[in-house]
Amino acid sequence: MKVLGIAGSLRPNSNTLAYVEKSLEVFKAADFETTLISLKGKEIKPCIGCYDCVKKGYCTIKGDDFNDILAEMREAEGLILASPVYLSSVVPQMMALLARATFVAYWNDKFFEGKVGGPITVARRAGHNVAFSQLLLWFFINGITVPGSTYWNVGMAGAGGARDADKDEEGLSTVVNFSNNMAGLMKKVFV
Repeated sequence: MKVLGIAGSLRPNSNTLAYVEKSLEVFKAADFETTLISLKGKEIKPCIGCYDCVKKGYCTIKGDDFNDILAEMREAEGLILASPVYLSSVVPQMMALLARATFVAYWNDKFFEGKVGGPITVARRAGHNVAFSQLLLWFFINGITVPGSTYWNVGMAGAGGARDADKDEEGLSTVVNFSNNMAGLMKKVFV
């Protein structure tokens, strides 16, 4: 079974990336295949509502990294989506990816249905819940099962732009617990 983690931060060595790495460590230890994609250095153009994906079965927007990432998302049984929170919402690059992915999937066999996954949001102080809800709603509208944890998968990090996720013991513990629950659920669903 494969779990794909997507870190939405465009910063090098980001805290969001650190939380996804922590999550994927749990899956690696449980003998899952894991892949990590950082949106840093990637271009994701927004959906233009052209409906070509309805007619052709794929997104026809050219010149960005969307189709390669979507292929990884389609292949994985498990999806972890993580976004930094700058203005109480998911970053635009992640939302562009998710909007286009949903459109293509919805009109082409709803290929996300039956997968397992969950969100992680990372902020210095506040805004987690709005961004967390945005990602959670994405999982729900695509028919993806989301296991719980001991708290929401939110991390406190980024004071002064530093990579300091390791100081948030509760946030990391919550992500580990979530990842263990997700791994257990995937073993029940897919084996």
